[in-house]
Amino acid sequence: MRSVFTLLFLCLQLTVSAQKPLAPVLQEARPETVGMSADRLQRLDRVVQQYIDEGKQAGVAVLIARHGKIVHHKAYGYDNLAQKTPLRRDAIFRIASQTKAITSMGVLILLEEGKLLLDDPISKYIPAFKATPVLDKFNEKDTSFTTVPARREITIRHLLTHTSGIGYPQIGSKEANAIYAKYSIPSGIGTPNANLAEAVDRLAKLPLLSQPGERWIYSLSIDVLGRLIEVVSGQSLDAFLRTRLFEPLGMNDTFFYLPTSKHNRLTTLYTEDADKKTIPYPARNGQSADYPKQAGGFYSGGAGLSSTLLDYAIFLQMVMNGGTYNGKRILSPTTIRMALSNQIGDLNVGAGKFGLGFALTTEKGAARMPISEGSFDWGGYFGTTYWGDPKEGIVALIYTQKVPNSFGDLTDKFKVLVYQAIGE
Repeated sequence: MRSVFTLLFLCLQLTVSAQKPLAPVLQEARPETVGMSADRLQRLDRVVQQYIDEGKQAGVAVLIARHGKIVHHKAYGYDNLAQKTPLRRDAIFRIASQTKAITSMGVLILLEEGKLLLDDPISKYIPAFKATPVLDKFNEKDTSFTTVPARREITIRHLLTHTSGIGYPQIGSKEANAIYAKYSIPSGIGTPNANLAEAVDRLAKLPLLSQPGERWIYSLSIDVLGRLIEVVSGQSLDAFLRTRLFEPLGMNDTFFYLPTSKHNRLTTLYTEDADKKTIPYPARNGQSADYPKQAGGFYSGGAGLSSTLLDYAIFLQMVMNGGTYNGKRILSPTTIRMALSNQIGDLNVGAGKFGLGFALTTEKGAARMPISEGSFDWGGYFGTTYWGDPKEGIVALIYTQKVPNSFGDLTDKFKVLVYQAIGE
């Protein structure tokens, strides 16, 4: 009798397991298997190729997946225009600010381990932030400034949501650009010999651009979180992300500094001349375009990584899966739900909101473009963009390596061309 009950119990367990859908692992498949049209996706091919033929882009790479099936993964044009070297699907791109979402998920891993709380003041872990002042008056002529005390301390949540009051060097406001240059605050790109701990401590002594929690300002906040991860975990940011994210997920082409064996896959970086002609990107401010090939020890949690389309798609699919991928649980689905919830209240990021590491599409944004409300997205300085759409099951990425770029409208066209291929 016991064996009969045991058999019935096992059968019941197998039935429950069979009914529970498995989290998708990215695999290539025909578009029609997930309700998309191969014929309509050819419209994307024609549009991208036109941008290349007209010299607006050197090379473009795209990846589109739906419900875990990769339905379009192509590289167009050239990696190297002068040598007419074709761009490869597995090319490694400088993803710059796409690093931010990865570092943010690293913070959430530590949250789940009980090692911090999101509303902890950052000074609890990095004491230099205990008395960071707020900018009052700024003199453009000599970059001098006066300050007032902060009304509250910066929290980890403020940093995750870019509401800390910290700014950005080089691409920020005139005040931030001037003050950060004066005190040698690195942007996170092309400074392999800088010291993260020292740079963050210097930053902590400089004035905030607003009172914490009161404005959304794109910032070095995620670089500060990279240092937080190092303090709390006892590992370098590089080692932490590698062991806790990249290796478990199989992101084998994602690095702060590329191994020599992968140097040949780093894409050529381009810019424009006065006539909007695509030309090689020159070294600027002592920063080489080939900074990922350097041997460095500065790990920028906000901008330092290089990666492939497939690697980053795996990361996004993990988020879409509620924190799991290929049998590896990275985060709880409850934490992912929180990360994809509005964390900035009545503040706005364009037509959207901001969660923990991602911009979020609102009803207003979904009315402007076909991307669904609740989608999450961001991009990188050198012409890379991604989003995940939980409602439609879409993960999509489009990568170029060109800055500045007068033909950035290709990104919005790409979004339209992805969704017009959905038939069911």
